[in-house]
Amino acid sequence: MKKQLTILAIESSCDETAAAVLSGSRYMLHDTGHSFKILSNCVSSQVQVHAKYGGVVPEVAARLHIEKILPMIQLALKQAKKKIAEIDYIAVTAGPGLMSSLMIGTETAKTLALALNKQLIRINHIEGHLLSITEQLEFPAVGLVVSGGHTQIILVKDYLKYKLIGETRDDAAGEAFDKVAKILGLGYPGGPAISVAAAKVESVKSIPGIEIKLPRPMLDKVGFEMSFSGLKTSVLYKWNELVKILSPENLDKARNLMAYEFQKAVVEVLVAKTAAAALKFKAKTIVLGGGVSANKWLRSEMLRVISEKLPDVNVLMPEMKMAGDNAAMIAQAAYFHVLKKDFIEPTKLKPDPGWELVS
Repeated sequence: MKKQLTILAIESSCDETAAAVLSGSRYMLHDTGHSFKILSNCVSSQVQVHAKYGGVVPEVAARLHIEKILPMIQLALKQAKKKIAEIDYIAVTAGPGLMSSLMIGTETAKTLALALNKQLIRINHIEGHLLSITEQLEFPAVGLVVSGGHTQIILVKDYLKYKLIGETRDDAAGEAFDKVAKILGLGYPGGPAISVAAAKVESVKSIPGIEIKLPRPMLDKVGFEMSFSGLKTSVLYKWNELVKILSPENLDKARNLMAYEFQKAVVEVLVAKTAAAALKFKAKTIVLGGGVSANKWLRSEMLRVISEKLPDVNVLMPEMKMAGDNAAMIAQAAYFHVLKKDFIEPTKLKPDPGWELVS
């Protein structure tokens, strides 16, 4: 019988303070049937606090992490029915992210590891999103990580073996959602607001004499790079034009139409680039991760396009509760690092806001 291991994971890379506990079996890294279970996954969100600023304020985020990190750890242990002494390993997000936010998590993890004499594992936030699904991967795999701060296509050669093959040249997709929502007066966070407005488009249909058509940046360009800054600018120019000529009633209709067209444009680019990468690298699996992976249109279009063009490729998506930043995904990534015995001396751990995910 395989011996059990228990991991306490901490996530504080941006504006969620999170802690989770995972219990798993000590299998070999390439053994089949990896077995782990999330015993708790506690998240304290700062969304409502930052909403009044229209975006995350790093200093505010850091102060709130200080207030919430120990209560989240205590809650995660309580829900998992574990005492801190029963934890075998401590994992923490060390980057990428906001420096001030990362520092709170890494310093807390270092202190616990030293005080309890536990092995410490540093986890890349992007890797956490890639491994936020519970299904076992078939390799090679192509991962699309899309959030407020990152839009990347990553070749996953094996567990813990990654190669960045494409990313946005400017705004991340999630960032573009936030900025466009602000332009349209839909509020923050932009992703959910855009989705809600776009869903109303069936009742809008069209506005006589008005056409809303946005570009699909770099859609036909060879390679896997993307760009969303120009798309955001197109929305700004078109919206400013519509504000001058439409009645208040028609402007409300145009807002929903613009949200629909913007969401459709972003998703079309994301799906097409991911499908092209999967085809080139003969992927057996496509993995979707990151906050924008909660977008229902992105999920449905990814499944539709891949089933039509690459029917032998399996598409894996995280549960909705695992799409946003959370500590369970950090624990799941840490599980594979434990199997590889990939630890770091606590005194050597430093947060790295620009940490790139490479093998």
